[in-house]
Amino acid sequence: MKKHRLFFAPGMFGFGRLASYDYFCHLERALEAEVKASGDEAVSYVVDVPPTASVRKRAGRLAELVHQALTSDDTPGPVHLIGHSTGGLDARLVASPSARLPVAGDKLAWLPRLASVTTINTPHFGTPLANFFATVSGQRMLYAVSALTFIALSAGAPPLAAASALVMAVGRLDRAVGLELKVFDRAVDSLLRALDDARSQEVRNYLDAIKSDQGAVLQLSPEAMDLFQAGVEDRPGTHYQSVVTMAPPPSPMRWARSLTHPWRALSMSLFASLHSLTARLDPNYPCAATDTATEAEATLLRAFGRQVGARSNDGVVPLRSQIWGEIAWAGFGDHLDVLGHFDGRGSPHVDWLTSGSSFDERQFEAMTKAIGRGITRSKI
Repeated sequence: MKKHRLFFAPGMFGFGRLASYDYFCHLERALEAEVKASGDEAVSYVVDVPPTASVRKRAGRLAELVHQALTSDDTPGPVHLIGHSTGGLDARLVASPSARLPVAGDKLAWLPRLASVTTINTPHFGTPLANFFATVSGQRMLYAVSALTFIALSAGAPPLAAASALVMAVGRLDRAVGLELKVFDRAVDSLLRALDDARSQEVRNYLDAIKSDQGAVLQLSPEAMDLFQAGVEDRPGTHYQSVVTMAPPPSPMRWARSLTHPWRALSMSLFASLHSLTARLDPNYPCAATDTATEAEATLLRAFGRQVGARSNDGVVPLRSQIWGEIAWAGFGDHLDVLGHFDGRGSPHVDWLTSGSSFDERQFEAMTKAIGRGITRSKI
């Protein structure tokens, strides 16, 4: 019996465990169950990193966490890195033999045990959304989406008036910036007051970390990721697999159907903005591999029933930017659905980013089974 260690790395909108809420709770439980169903043992760890810090800093923190975990429990067994969004880049950089990380060499001694790297909706070739996040309006949207992600997932739908004010503040033009930022800050304060004092302070610290270090925002641009691809290598003997999804383009009809649910309508409006920005295409940096493998194209065709265009995306990352290694699973879903944050209709799952993808428990189970197969068949 093998003892598999699963290490989860969050993306820019995500976190490890914040104010007693576990961002990876659904995915963590599902993958542990898949490993145990194969007859092996599974232990999970979630890395807590500055959400928008540079990929190199985040990767260094991931390496340190793995080192600490294996030092406290030195029984043998394979190590698996599972990264959502930017977390997938952290995992690839840690694994790369060519990487120069800001950690002591002895903290990388575990790398020969690295059996697999799973990237979930990761921008391997960048995302146009990063270019927008580098603007004044984009920084406000990044801050707002991060705040809404935690509050909506941990406390349910936030107070509608406060959430509406926040989304409206995000959408305004950059005229009279000082005044707009005051309105924006008041909207955030109104949302945080929906939490108890202890959680509110933790969330404020999390949001302050986004303001203080936004290295990853610049690094996720298509132009910067072109350089990342040139310098980061796959580790020989390690299995690389990816999850790739897209959400249907927002439509007036879908938005009209959501009007009976004010919070869903507001969420869908925000998603529509994100989807539109992510669909922007620069022919010089198309957020895609220049030579996608025939097997990958066949997988996409089976999953979607048609050829997938360059503008297709999950609301944050272009679909073709998500492909790396073997495609473990492909299907319709938005950027948060794949973590188990979807409309569970009475189940523990909670959805807040309303995309109309129709991702459900059946698809979540199929996805986690596919990831689990890649993990348990590793050779280490």
